[in-house]
Amino acid sequence: MTDVWTFQIREVQEVPKLSGFDVEATDGHIGKIDEATYEVGSSCLVVDTGFWIFGKKRMLPGSVIRRIDLDNRQVFVGLTKDQIKQAPDHDEQRRDEEEYRRSLGDYYSRY
Repeated sequence: MTDVWTFQIREVQEVPKLSGFDVEATDGHIGKIDEATYEVGSSCLVVDTGFWIFGKKRMLPGSVIRRIDLDNRQVFVGLTKDQIKQAPDHDEQRRDEEEYRRSLGDYYSRY
């Protein structure tokens, strides 16, 4: 499960601070990065989807990032809007719990 929580980006030497970047799914814009963590084995993005799915946030593991466009402040993920929409809601209170992360990791590892 650890690999799902690790950034896999090869095009940048070091993952930049991503808060505020736009997030693009394979089929369009899904929101902005509210916050990001960078620890190996627990890297993730918390994406504010805004009105798109009624103000819900989603926690995406670092491994779903496919490309970062620094000039345009965009992060491209290898998921569709529906895959993100159907993901479990972000639970700020449980974000560091092993069981919660395992559940999210199981969901995202299917893609």
